[in-house]
Amino acid sequence: MTPRTRTQAWLLRASVAAAMAACSLATQAQAATATTAPPVTASATSPLSLRQAFDAAWARQPEAMALQARRDAARAQQSAAKAWTPEPAALELSNKTDRLGSNQGAREFEVGVAVPLWLPGERSSSAALADAEGAAIESRATAAQLRVAATVRDAWWQWQRARIEVGAARDQLENTRLIASDVARRAKAGDLARADQHQADGAVASAEASVAQAEAGLAAARQHVRALAGAAPASSGAGDALAEPAPDTAAAELESHAALQELKARAAVAEKTAALAATQSRANPELILATTSDRGTYGEASRQTITLAVRIPFGGGPRFEARSANARAESTEIQAQLALERERLTAERDAARVRVEASRTQLAAAERRAQLARESRGFFDKSFRLGETDLPTRLRIEAEAAEADRQAARTRIELSAAISAWRQALGLLPQ
Repeated sequence: MTPRTRTQAWLLRASVAAAMAACSLATQAQAATATTAPPVTASATSPLSLRQAFDAAWARQPEAMALQARRDAARAQQSAAKAWTPEPAALELSNKTDRLGSNQGAREFEVGVAVPLWLPGERSSSAALADAEGAAIESRATAAQLRVAATVRDAWWQWQRARIEVGAARDQLENTRLIASDVARRAKAGDLARADQHQADGAVASAEASVAQAEAGLAAARQHVRALAGAAPASSGAGDALAEPAPDTAAAELESHAALQELKARAAVAEKTAALAATQSRANPELILATTSDRGTYGEASRQTITLAVRIPFGGGPRFEARSANARAESTEIQAQLALERERLTAERDAARVRVEASRTQLAAAERRAQLARESRGFFDKSFRLGETDLPTRLRIEAEAAEADRQAARTRIELSAAISAWRQALGLLPQ
């Protein structure tokens, strides 16, 4: 076997081994998915589920793009609060000579280091403020996620409503075409007049117009979802499989709501800022350590001296009072906003729960009406085929049955949307 042949054989064996390994990994992944995935999920019926739409929309938001940089800034601020000095040390250099005057050879060199010092209580207040601002960044991000979730949920359920309208309109068009076909056959045989055929054809044309209108609304709703998430949902799929589960109200306490957490974090930052402003009544003092080398005239020996000094700025005054008053005013304002937001969220979650209960009652009534309408449609369809019912009555019964089915489907979507709004009021993100 030549070297080239041996190389080709080795490459063939390597390729086969790699393919077998890939197949094995794929089989293991499929087995893991089959054991961990639920039997019916939103992703099983649509390439884009509500949770996926929310994740995609959040990733496109400016707050999400800047979140990591804000976290880095918060960590840097926390590290600065733990430093030994409030500001970096400064190097001082000076040179004094009489060369431009008497030129007697006098000169003096001075090298020093100025180190800023923490004011009493300033270091601990700065560390507390840095921690509060770090927590505020996370709470602001969660609140921003909840606001994005509200927009995505609204667009999502508008698409679901439009999809239901399209499905109901298409079903009505199909049933109307069946009636028109039966009428045409019977008119050709002389059992029905041409006026009946024209009436049936008019009902088909009206149903076609309804389908076109519903499809236009569906296209607009899908484009809205696409503008938010960057991808349009599938045109088909069961609405119930795409709905969110009912929330666990025991686990969703009011105080854990993202909007309240954001205000609490802002209030904590305002309080820590006020506490820090109270300690920063003056500029930071400085500890100065310097060494000086000087001589009087030519020929004299240089003398070396060391200087240890403390620089203490004056404090107080209107500037300190203004900064402290602004910090206290910000804290008071946020505390008032927190109380108002707590009351608003309490009323909103109670109203959302009542809407869910009302939607469930409406759904039961709508499903009962749809069942009765379908049974009546079967009765009148048989009667029409036997010639015992005229065409206007048959078309009216068909329209009533189609409207009942549409209302039942719409009510199911409204119940799912109400549950989603309830979860939004509880501060829960899409699942």
